[in-house]
Amino acid sequence: MQQTIEGRRYLNPTILAQIGNLELIARYVVEGFISGLHKSPYHGFSVEFSQYRQYMPGDDTKHIDWKVYGRTDRYYIKQFEEETNLNCYILLDTSESMAHPAPEDLEEIEALSQDETTGVGEPLSKLRYASFLIASLSYFMAKQRDAVGFAYFDDKVHQYLPARSSASHMHSILLTLENLQTEKQTRIGEPLHQIAERLTKRGLVILISDLYDDNPDEVIDGLEHLRYDGHEVIVFHVLSEQEVAFEFEKLIRFVDSETDQEIITTPQVIQESYLSNFNDFIHHYRTTLNQSDIDYNIINTSTPIDRSLSSYLAKRQGFI
Repeated sequence: MQQTIEGRRYLNPTILAQIGNLELIARYVVEGFISGLHKSPYHGFSVEFSQYRQYMPGDDTKHIDWKVYGRTDRYYIKQFEEETNLNCYILLDTSESMAHPAPEDLEEIEALSQDETTGVGEPLSKLRYASFLIASLSYFMAKQRDAVGFAYFDDKVHQYLPARSSASHMHSILLTLENLQTEKQTRIGEPLHQIAERLTKRGLVILISDLYDDNPDEVIDGLEHLRYDGHEVIVFHVLSEQEVAFEFEKLIRFVDSETDQEIITTPQVIQESYLSNFNDFIHHYRTTLNQSDIDYNIINTSTPIDRSLSSYLAKRQGFI
């Protein structure tokens, strides 16, 4: 148990951030994650039984079918065929709110000590966390020989990489992630419709966003468009600990990252109203998306990346 706890500590996103290189981060996360699947019901989900062949010296004995040996007194190996027909499309919101908490935000968050945030330095922005998650998902799917596509947007689609399974394609995704920049405007619904029109083959669509939009129903409509077209849809609703808990104590200045509007207030004055509105915001997305058979997951930026991978894998296998 101690080894497991210690291993999970090193999957803390802010510790992973010290590695810097996205490919190394993805490899570290995924190889550790896969090793943890060996005794899991998910292990081997990407292969299906093809045929038997006679055992040859040098073959891995773990693939011997002992029931067949009991009937025939001969050693036969189970051969498997990898599935290669899954297309996964990862869509990332790069609006300005995804940059929270930015360095200038941290100057204002005086009430939060280092230990109260992550215990290992500055909190990770939602966008950087999302980059770690996408890199890990891409690396994971590449190992499973699944094809992955990637698009990022704010009020419009800025780049669209179609689904492919090659190593060079994964590197293209990682390079794109390394050079992401946020934009002021947000309009999630319209880009979702645009992307839905471009996807000609049914697959799995993963949206990673903080879902801040002036019209949440337009966001939901865009996601329902994807679902109506026959895609499985997962939403990773990425939020920071400050947004979820609102545990501030001192006088603080809040700045809307997309409109630059600001207020200076004592947090206790607005805490109850903020949490009520925030919980209504969450409830609206959760209930409406669940009714549309869209898998909704809240991801806190302090959540170890392997937990987010588990959510993906559970949806992929239909266990949720």
